[in-house]
Amino acid sequence: MKHCVPRRKRASALKLLLILVGFYTLSCQPKSSEQNRAGIAISFDDHFIEEWYALRPLFQKYGAKVTFYITCSDSLTTDEISKLKQLEKDGHEIGFHSTTHGKSTEIIAAGGPEGYYTAEIKPGMKYMNAAGFSPTSYAHPGGNHNETVDSVLYANGFKIIRDVAISKRKLLGFQIYALAPRLMPWIFYDFKKEKSVDALLIDTDTGLTETSMKEAIRRAKETHTALMLFGHEPLYKAPENGEYGFSVNFLETILKEAKAQNLHFYKMSELADQ
Repeated sequence: MKHCVPRRKRASALKLLLILVGFYTLSCQPKSSEQNRAGIAISFDDHFIEEWYALRPLFQKYGAKVTFYITCSDSLTTDEISKLKQLEKDGHEIGFHSTTHGKSTEIIAAGGPEGYYTAEIKPGMKYMNAAGFSPTSYAHPGGNHNETVDSVLYANGFKIIRDVAISKRKLLGFQIYALAPRLMPWIFYDFKKEKSVDALLIDTDTGLTETSMKEAIRRAKETHTALMLFGHEPLYKAPENGEYGFSVNFLETILKEAKAQNLHFYKMSELADQ
């Protein structure tokens, strides 16, 4: 003899099943806040203040906010300070890139943490503060550092420290590898409160292509992460006489694609706050 479940009970059971399936589906999807924070964090190193300032119309065109890492702050002129303050007023971040641009590991090996602080952090930050800036993010010169160096930086209030990532490397004049940016997970910030991060160098000698950068930007979009990039001097033609920097046209391709993919433009310190 068949035992039939009353229609009302069957309807209730089906409703409960649908609710449970709905909860399971939602739990397996990224939260809306996670979906919305996919972005790009672009920074620039050294002391090309006049050249960076000339990029203001480009940043404004794409609604981009970036970070400028300043070195040799003892030589800041009144005009340079004024330009940096305008960039900060535009919404950009002013970070710190050491006092002398020396090799951190060598300095700390010779003088210990106190010697490193006295040589590379204290003087430059004094000048930055006197000029009206209070950097909370730091970029290692040449990516040279170790855990002891980092500990000094954290102890002095830097909440995020940026290292260097390069897709194309050479050894004794021979290229040993070249990775597509989308295959370098360490250049994508995953919003897990990391304080030490790697940004990909976009200067002209890296061999990066527009196609590879668009792929990396799409990966940031798909994985709900922030792609981290950096360069030095803005160049409008092939580098000459020892110039090192990025193509302005290449930068515009990146900004344009990031905007097309609706990525958020992050300042470096903002990453640590997410």
